[in-house]
Amino acid sequence: MLMISFPSRSQFLQPLTRGIRGMHTSSTMCAAAAAMSRVTKEQAPYAKMDANLKIVRERLNRPLTLSEKIVYSHLDDPQNQDIVRGESYLRLRPDHVAMQDATAQMAMLQFISSGLPQVAVRSTIHCDHLITAKSGSESDLDTARDVNKEVYNFLASAGAKYNVGFWGPGSGIIHQIVLENYSFPGVMIIGTDSHTPNGGGLGGICVGVGGADAVDVMAGLPWELKCPNVIGVKLTGKLNGWSSPKDVILKVADILTVSGGTGAIVEYFGEGVESISCTGMGTICNMGAEIGATTSVFPYTDSMGDYLAATGRKDIAEYASEYKHLLTADEGASYDQIIEINLDTLEPHVNGPFTPDLATPISKFAQAVKDNDWPAELSAGLIGSCTNSSYEDMSRAAEIAEEAIKNGVKSVSKFYITPGSEQIRATIERDGISKSFENVGGVILANACGPCIGQWDRQDVPKGTKNSIITSYNRNFTSRNDGNPQTHAFVASPEIVTAMVLSGRMDFNPLTDTLEGTNGPFKLTAPTGSRLPSRGFDEGRATYQAPPSERDNLEVIVDVDSDRLQLLTPFNAYNGANDLKLNVLMKVKGKCTTDHISMAGPWLKFRGHLDNISNNMLIGAINSANDEANNILNVTNGEYGTVPGVARDYKAKGIQWCVVGENNYGEGSSREHAALEPRHLGGMAIIVKSFARIHETNLKKQGMLPLTFADPSDYEKIDSEKATITITGIDSFAPGSQFKAVVTNDNGTTHNIKLNHTFNESQINWFRAGSALNHMKNTSL
Repeated sequence: MLMISFPSRSQFLQPLTRGIRGMHTSSTMCAAAAAMSRVTKEQAPYAKMDANLKIVRERLNRPLTLSEKIVYSHLDDPQNQDIVRGESYLRLRPDHVAMQDATAQMAMLQFISSGLPQVAVRSTIHCDHLITAKSGSESDLDTARDVNKEVYNFLASAGAKYNVGFWGPGSGIIHQIVLENYSFPGVMIIGTDSHTPNGGGLGGICVGVGGADAVDVMAGLPWELKCPNVIGVKLTGKLNGWSSPKDVILKVADILTVSGGTGAIVEYFGEGVESISCTGMGTICNMGAEIGATTSVFPYTDSMGDYLAATGRKDIAEYASEYKHLLTADEGASYDQIIEINLDTLEPHVNGPFTPDLATPISKFAQAVKDNDWPAELSAGLIGSCTNSSYEDMSRAAEIAEEAIKNGVKSVSKFYITPGSEQIRATIERDGISKSFENVGGVILANACGPCIGQWDRQDVPKGTKNSIITSYNRNFTSRNDGNPQTHAFVASPEIVTAMVLSGRMDFNPLTDTLEGTNGPFKLTAPTGSRLPSRGFDEGRATYQAPPSERDNLEVIVDVDSDRLQLLTPFNAYNGANDLKLNVLMKVKGKCTTDHISMAGPWLKFRGHLDNISNNMLIGAINSANDEANNILNVTNGEYGTVPGVARDYKAKGIQWCVVGENNYGEGSSREHAALEPRHLGGMAIIVKSFARIHETNLKKQGMLPLTFADPSDYEKIDSEKATITITGIDSFAPGSQFKAVVTNDNGTTHNIKLNHTFNESQINWFRAGSALNHMKNTSL
């Protein structure tokens, strides 16, 4: 038995950091190879990638984009793999699996149920989601270690047992830790978080996936991905003044919208790329998740080499330079779409509220606030998170704070700062940046996700009160940050956020407006900041636990009476019926993100307990019958109830059901609970106009049918209540086929409709077996 207790922050895993500092390969060995990170001995796979790519080049005989080079060089079978953009399903071999603690619970529970002795691919767990922001870094971390002790012990012990590295609470946000330690040019990483693409700032193909995909890779199976299209973004000119890398992605979101990147990798190129720092590129790639992109990536640049050297990986920077032909696009490479952005003329933007693609240039934002009756008084500004917590971000924001202090100005609005990692926290504290934030009225939060994902115990604004906040985060869906549907959340760069909290107003433009100082009005100076600390990074406190070499006698214990963790029971295989009659549990109206389907915030504590977390299924989605959330008709008794309550009643009575929805259903987070919960409560199909990529895959993995209307107008033919949909021809379910279905409404009218799917043969096997995990276990016996 292995039960791991957590010491105080100052004692936490101290001996382990010495192993990290001494493990990376010396730069004198770079001509032969280089370790993939500071915490592993595995070698960067450039030679194998080069060999694979040579095979693919001979087959395709055309110039390749950077995205194609990295993706195709990770093919399981480059000689025989069918390769057609937007059509083929690629079988790939990622280099690394990264899991944040909220999703790692279910991923590790699934891996444990596979019966395998250890992971087949380098994998890590990162404790960042379960820490609630309330009072400040130290007290919030202490509370989290106490409240989440059972979960942290489970994840640490599971990591030790199955050879998975463990980054404990306080280490930082998964994406910042990956950038500092694991990402490098040409790497392929999958992560159980939608903002895994952050690693594209270091030239890697880093993709957000559900936990079941992670389990496949950890089990040694190829990872399956539909061959992405490639959207090229040509950057010209150079960022200047108040404009920042954040404004590049805010503009891209404006152009492509929340679904414009679906099925594609966004690849940046052009002279403007050279003017952006490595961490700035990470910001751009991170928020590419908000346009539905598979991932985003930049070519290898000097700024990447500088960042690698600054984070103790000079050897891999030198090794990457030898393989630069793998890490940039070929001349003449073809893109499916090209967008051009001139950085010389790019204005700072503010996006929102309620959606990350509603973009307004700062010069027009004050008028937009007035025209739309958005709350002009700013209640809070928040900077940091996985998107914008680099040293460069913090130093630029601190310059603004320091200028304000010199002029006798402090923040009018509440001001919160989230360092992205322990290394960033320690470095900005050493360099006086944290002090600048505190002196201007800011509160330093823990190195964790916090308010960005709804982990904010907000006390200053009562729920239901209309107010505005502005953040440097990536996502601003309704209720996401503080659970208040009346909070108008806007997204901007850390610099714009900091300037606005000093004024306390949403209609403040730091490029033109002045603040009232002790010596009269003054205008803030455009910040410059520092890309990297001149004194190097301070690694701070030790937070990493490497898996032990001897693991055979270790055990992972899950208490059967726990309300936080629950071992999984396999879903039933499909019953073989040719026709599938389904009650419409709910016809969803409008935007339905994974936040609507499976809320985060206080529900995060149940991420390891499927039955308990299923009590939040679809409670944020809007019922088209009454324009209300979490209030639907139970057709068996004529009474209204909660969505999970009605679903549980149907399941108990043997009634199978489906959900009907609109466009880009399941956008947002990679959380597979949004697929597990409907399956657990008796759902069989989700029928919508279109899906977000990750959610569609997650539904398939759990044995459900994600289907789309062949004619989107058929959505209107389905009554909001008391309708049934009978899907016919399950026996002939095959790749490329189309289902016929009959809609029967309460008044007796029927409609014949057609439904499309994107299943391939192996995915159909998942459905018939009841889940991908069932199929894996069946075929391995």
